[in-house]
Amino acid sequence: MKQAQMWGMTDAAATGARADSPRQMPNASARLDDSDPPWPLRPWIMAAICAAAGLAFHLLIDHHYDHALSHWRSALATAVAVAAVVFVLGVERRRWHWALGFALGWGAILGLIAWQTAAYNLQGSPIEWPFWSGMLAVLVATPLFQTRRDVAPDWRFWRLWAMPYQRQHSHAWADAVIGAASLAFVGITFLLTVLIGQMFKLIGINLIFDLLNDEWFGWMLAGAAFGGAVGLLRERDRLVATLQRLVMIVLAVLAPVLAVALVLFLLSLAGTGLQKLWDSGFSTAAVMMAVAAFAVLLANAVIGNGRDDRATSPALRWAAPILAMAVLPLAGIAFYSMHLRVIQYGWTPERIWGVIAAMIALAYGLAGVWAVVKGRRDFDDWLRPLQQKLAIGLSLLALFLALPILDFGAISTRDQVARLKSGAITAEKFDWAALAFDFGPTGRRELEALARSTNKDRAGLAKIALNARYRGDVPQEHQRHGGDVAVAATAIEDKVRVLPAGRMLTRDDYAGIDRGGYCLSQPCIAYVLNSDRIALIRPGDNVTLIERIGDSGQWRPYDEHPPSPAPADLGKADDLKRAVVEVRPVMRQQIFVNGKPMGDSFAPTPPSRP
Repeated sequence: MKQAQMWGMTDAAATGARADSPRQMPNASARLDDSDPPWPLRPWIMAAICAAAGLAFHLLIDHHYDHALSHWRSALATAVAVAAVVFVLGVERRRWHWALGFALGWGAILGLIAWQTAAYNLQGSPIEWPFWSGMLAVLVATPLFQTRRDVAPDWRFWRLWAMPYQRQHSHAWADAVIGAASLAFVGITFLLTVLIGQMFKLIGINLIFDLLNDEWFGWMLAGAAFGGAVGLLRERDRLVATLQRLVMIVLAVLAPVLAVALVLFLLSLAGTGLQKLWDSGFSTAAVMMAVAAFAVLLANAVIGNGRDDRATSPALRWAAPILAMAVLPLAGIAFYSMHLRVIQYGWTPERIWGVIAAMIALAYGLAGVWAVVKGRRDFDDWLRPLQQKLAIGLSLLALFLALPILDFGAISTRDQVARLKSGAITAEKFDWAALAFDFGPTGRRELEALARSTNKDRAGLAKIALNARYRGDVPQEHQRHGGDVAVAATAIEDKVRVLPAGRMLTRDDYAGIDRGGYCLSQPCIAYVLNSDRIALIRPGDNVTLIERIGDSGQWRPYDEHPPSPAPADLGKADDLKRAVVEVRPVMRQQIFVNGKPMGDSFAPTPPSRP
């Protein structure tokens, strides 16, 4: 009973959880809670699960990197990885089916989020803001689930706020410690495997070294090492509790340092004002929110899991309420900074996420101030239940924002295009790349509409963004000078100088080059090598060799001759109008061993001196 009380299992529900499993056998694994029976095979089972997940993950993401990964494969790979990690972190033998359902549910949710995110923009990457929001949701939800599993006799998850804070807080810290230690173990495992492989390679056995060069083996090894480490640590959670306590003590020592620094910083702001923050060149909102997050972390390290666990040092006891109260002004500065940014430059998805993050920080700041006002030095008794409710709310909010319910790209598109049409921002300074690559389908549709605009400047730059295959193909603001906008609006026939003299391109050839985005915002030279191959020369860029795709009239780069650097003095568009361009045969040399080429070709070696 004493053990259960230490964990916060003081309600009747704990008895129901205890009855689900047999008592711990003597001389078994060192479990902190005797409701959890020993599970000697856990490390091997977890290693096997994560190794299989690693192999499945590799098979799903393995593709030719010249092409984007299919959206369904990104989604399924995300679901496999998330489900495996969540399951091995949260499973116990009692109520293991709860853990399985929880892991599969979050795997499906994150998989759907990855599918939606990968299909949102041209890059096809699922690793965007909604994905990170979903990851935050599952990270916060996991210790909530573990606590509910431990003390609840049923599935009434709407009673989450009634759970013992001590156990929930301990689960959160234990998950963080076990996860970090397991990742470190993965790195050590790879290092040891490399050393063993090199050792055997010295005597001519290359098996291990060759396996390390295969991606499937690397993913399986990483999975097995992570799962095995989690299993080992879970079976020795008394040791984990000691390690967790050590981490909290080390972090708590830093609390007075940050508290003093924050007091001096806030007092200094009273004299200097906020203008120096805006003039610093750094993202004020990001810095303030990062410091606020550290303040919350260190304050929790001081107050511990409960009244009996909080620090006794006077310096630490005074530092904790200062840190709790400092979160509010830091969050206020961050929110005001985002407010000014939005007024000046309009909405973007990143700024919307930033404002939401600042509002979450404000909520934690208000909770800290309220707790200190009500409880004085015993503020932690008031803060803990507030933090529990905030954690539940944060998990639900993060999940809501991750789902494709609110389209931040559509919101940003409407705001930015309204600023453009109202004259608040000129076409030269407008972020066309963001509209093409960051704002999703709504941004692309608006670009198509702007490309048909009667305003030649807007239409030309919109066309550049639409034709761009990569973000770098869209000229940035510092590159738009010297008439680039006028060039953008120019017909493709007037931007391309065709060589050698007398050669001509058909209308389909011009259209194919234009669609390929090879001569977007600047003039270029098309040197016709033969009827199906052309060398394109652009100022300050590379020489790109392209070939015709059948009879389609389109062109693509070909691999026989990679692009080569342009001359250093070819830095202006006007140079292309006067430059002498010719194709010359070049003699090269290459090493052959037993009739087979070795290495790259090189310039002929000059004769030796007599």
